[in-house]
Amino acid sequence: MQCATTDPTGAIGEPQALVFDVGSLAARLASLTDKRHRRGTRYSLAVILVLIILAKLSGEDRPSGIADWVRHRTDALREALDLKRRRLPHQNTFRRILQEVIAPDELETTVSAFLRDRPRTGRSVLIAMDGKTVRGTMGTEHPHGEHLLAAYLPGEGIVLMEVATGTKENEITAAPTLLKCLDLRGKIVMGDAMHTQRALSAQILEAEGDYIWFAKDNQPTLHQDIADLFAPQTPTVLGGQEPTDFQTARTVSKGHGRCDTRQITVSSDLTGYLDWPGVQQVFQIERERRTLKTGKTTHETVHGLTSLTRAEAHPDRLLTLVRSYWGIENGLHHRRDVTFREDATRLTRGHAGRVMAILNNLVIGLLRWCGHTNLAQARRSYDAHLPAALTLVTAIPSRLW
Repeated sequence: MQCATTDPTGAIGEPQALVFDVGSLAARLASLTDKRHRRGTRYSLAVILVLIILAKLSGEDRPSGIADWVRHRTDALREALDLKRRRLPHQNTFRRILQEVIAPDELETTVSAFLRDRPRTGRSVLIAMDGKTVRGTMGTEHPHGEHLLAAYLPGEGIVLMEVATGTKENEITAAPTLLKCLDLRGKIVMGDAMHTQRALSAQILEAEGDYIWFAKDNQPTLHQDIADLFAPQTPTVLGGQEPTDFQTARTVSKGHGRCDTRQITVSSDLTGYLDWPGVQQVFQIERERRTLKTGKTTHETVHGLTSLTRAEAHPDRLLTLVRSYWGIENGLHHRRDVTFREDATRLTRGHAGRVMAILNNLVIGLLRWCGHTNLAQARRSYDAHLPAALTLVTAIPSRLW
């Protein structure tokens, strides 16, 4: 099956028609609301978004770079997309579409549904929840920038959903709304200490999921109780130690000129004592990082809690899950900031910053779904092979495998 999207132009020229495969990304984009007046509209919203995504797949991130990329490939794009007009959209058109035309919430819903529906997506169980301020949006309208809270699958590199929170502090109130959009059955939700909240824990358990939280000073009593449990014991009168159920796991890794040692100690001794919904285990993680060249060593100790039982998450698995969560910095935030130059791209007007962040998540998800791990290299490859990029955006998923 196929669906057609028409580019209305009113009395100016002849209408343009595109045919996309049902189930393709382009077909999903054709369902978005176009706020523009029909008269004088030369290209449909879906066509413009397809051009932006193709340019981003090929390494362009700023509206000026996207416009140049499109202009230099006018003939190839006109032929591939069956576009009749000689001139493709100008830089100002791309900017206006990003700023004024696209409704961010609608785009987020459409993109998230598309990524979740891809074959093999969602098989991993860990959902990492973390926020990011898009520094490129800092300006007169948003002096503190746009802050976004994402639910991310570290094992697959896909953002399931992302919501705007205004400020980082508002993550606490935005997190329940974010998680309500997701199917948490059989999933493990993990966030930083800000998300360690009783109500959020209860919500996750009610949705048939589990949680892993860090305990810090925002929950002082909880933090102190866990820290006291793992503190060195004072010998008894007879010189012995109180019995515990402690179990440990340890990993050592080398790379990038450093050696990292991580040790987790897990206990169920506080189950029934802590005033926290569904808690089954608490843990302490000690991290040591040694720079091989200088010998300089740093230490860090963190505490946490989880609704997972010992049978569901023994120390080795719990440490692996925590390490996967920490990978959100490299797997998502670093890629958006460095590979996609998100913070360096000035988009301070209208919705442009958030819309571009959604498109960055989309392209990262597409590339990771196709098995790419070096995304900079993958973008160079798509820039050199336009038909491959076109197939990724306009074809049904089964054609890609």
